[in-house]
Amino acid sequence: MITESQLLGLLGDSESFSVERTVSTKDIAKFSQAVCAFANDLPASRLPGYLLIGADDKTGAPAGLAVTDELLRNLAGLATDGNILPAPAIMVYRVQLSSGAGDIAVVEVQPSDLPPVRFKGQTWIRRGPRRGIANEAEESILIKRRTAAARTFDAQPCVGASLSDLALDLFTNTYRPLAVDAETIAENHRPVEHQLASLRFFDLTQAAPAKRTCCTNAFGSQPARSFPNKISPAYVG
Repeated sequence: MITESQLLGLLGDSESFSVERTVSTKDIAKFSQAVCAFANDLPASRLPGYLLIGADDKTGAPAGLAVTDELLRNLAGLATDGNILPAPAIMVYRVQLSSGAGDIAVVEVQPSDLPPVRFKGQTWIRRGPRRGIANEAEESILIKRRTAAARTFDAQPCVGASLSDLALDLFTNTYRPLAVDAETIAENHRPVEHQLASLRFFDLTQAAPAKRTCCTNAFGSQPARSFPNKISPAYVG
């Protein structure tokens, strides 16, 4: 969630690929298009987009809106009404301005890992401060991004698994000598997490933000514990 000072900064700046302002509280189609465009994140900024409801789109001046619970519920429903697919990750909240100028309803939209995101079958994007439907070239960019992010099951992070769940002796004594030459191993002083990541057994992108280890599904000492309904007795034995 953004603070009031951060919100005032967004209101005082011009609209951009990550900010849209409106005084409307009823135009659900417009809101959905904006959410779709932010989720597609055409510039690949990996930063959230903000739909600010209750502010003039040109000047950013607050419109004196009193944000109701009903409005917040309607906005939260944008991600679950089935019109935007795949469903985006959003947060909806109210920021009360201490100046007494009213409230701002904020819809914070995270970039999707599975673009293109479509609203009623149309791919909406932002070209700087303008919102529009993606052309063939722009949609191709989003499709390639989705393909690049797609990973097989064994390469996906196994959230909650730690290094203690890995058969490290099997990795260091058996797999690593077969996958990497002896000279490289002798000169390698990187942490074991980085060695595992280089061979797709560890996901550093998941580990860093939360400061936690996160193994992939590829290599475990107790697979039945992580996947109790997916591992056959023959595999475990």
